[in-house]
Amino acid sequence: MPSSLQPASITHVSLGDRSYDIHVTSGAAGDFAERVTRAVPDLTHAVIVSDEAVLSDWAAPLAKDIADRGIRVSSLSIPSGESSKSIAQFDRLMQWMLSENCDRRSVLIAVGGGVIGDLAGFAAASFTRGIRFVQVPTTLLAMVDSSVGGKTGINLPGAKNMVGAFWQPSLVLADTDVLGTLPERSFLSGLAEVVKYGVIDDAPFFGWLEANATKLVARDQDALRHAISASCQSKASVVGADERETSGRRAILNYGHTFAHAIEATAGYGTLLHGEAVSIGMQMAARLAIALKLCDAGLLDRQTRLLEACQLPVTLASADVDAMLPVMMKDKKVAHGKLRFVLPTKIGHVKLVDEVDESLVRDAIHNCA
Repeated sequence: MPSSLQPASITHVSLGDRSYDIHVTSGAAGDFAERVTRAVPDLTHAVIVSDEAVLSDWAAPLAKDIADRGIRVSSLSIPSGESSKSIAQFDRLMQWMLSENCDRRSVLIAVGGGVIGDLAGFAAASFTRGIRFVQVPTTLLAMVDSSVGGKTGINLPGAKNMVGAFWQPSLVLADTDVLGTLPERSFLSGLAEVVKYGVIDDAPFFGWLEANATKLVARDQDALRHAISASCQSKASVVGADERETSGRRAILNYGHTFAHAIEATAGYGTLLHGEAVSIGMQMAARLAIALKLCDAGLLDRQTRLLEACQLPVTLASADVDAMLPVMMKDKKVAHGKLRFVLPTKIGHVKLVDEVDESLVRDAIHNCA
C-alpha cells in the first residue's frame, strides 16, 4: 500500500547552468507529473523509457498523468537486466525515438534502475546531440548512485561502462515506496553503495549506518529516506567539485569498483548484482590498503561487520585472479599502463593510489576468496 506523501528532502547539485535538484520522498507517485512539469515548464513531448518490471506500476501511471495535462507522450519499455545496457538496445532506442518524431524539445524520462538510467541517459546525450532528461530511479542502487552525477553509458562485451557521456538530468525523483516492491536481493544490493559513502566521505554517516543497519534491511521508510538523502548529498558535493573527473576528486566514488567491474566482467554480467560485486570489491580494496599500510585492520573489521549486517557478500570463492587482472588494466583509472586504486586511509577518507604492485593486488583478491 502506498505511504502518505512525505515532504521531500531536496538536495541541490550545483553545476552552474547544469544544476538540478534531487527529491527524496515517500508516497509521491501521484505528484510526479507535477514535479516534472515544474522542473521542465516548457514540456510538450515526454519520452518515457522504462524497465519492463516497473511499466505497469510506475511508468504507465506517470505517462497517463503527464498525458492528462495535454502533453504528448511516447513510451517504450526495455527488458530488465544488465544485458540491456548494450549497443543493440541503444540502437533500438535511437531508431524508436526517430520513429516517434522526437526532436530537441523532447524530454526523455527514465523510469527504472541503473541500467535504464544509464542507457536512456546516453540516448538523451546522443539524440540530436543532446536533449533534456529526468531520472525516476526505482531501485535503491539507482537512487543513491547512478541517477545522480550525469554519468551515462553502455557496456561493451569485455568492459563495463566504457562507452558513454557525461549528461546531467534536469531532475531526479526518488520515492521510497517503490523499494517495497523490489526483490530482496536487489534491494540489499543497493546498500553496498550506501555503505560506500560512509567509507569514502562521511564518517558520522558510517556510524549512523552501523546503528541503523537493521532498520535499513527491514526497509524502514524513515531510515531509507535519511540514508538516500545522505548518500545523495555526498555524491552531489563530489560531483559539484569534479563533474568530469578532471581533478581526481570524483574518482573516490569508484571505491571498490575497479575490483567490482572486473568481478562482473569475468563472472558474466548478471551473475552477481552490481552492489554485490561492489561489496566484495570494497573488501578487496580495504585488504589492499592494509597491505600498503594505508590503514589498520580495524577499518576492514568495521566495514566487514556493516556489510554483513546489510546481508551483503564479503567474499567470492570463484574469483579468477588471472581473468580479472586484464580487465582491471582496462579500467578508466589506469594511467600510463599502471593500475590505480581508490583506497581508504580511515573511515570517511580515501585516496587515489598509483602504481600498485600486481602481487599485492593478487593477494587482495585471493584473501577475499
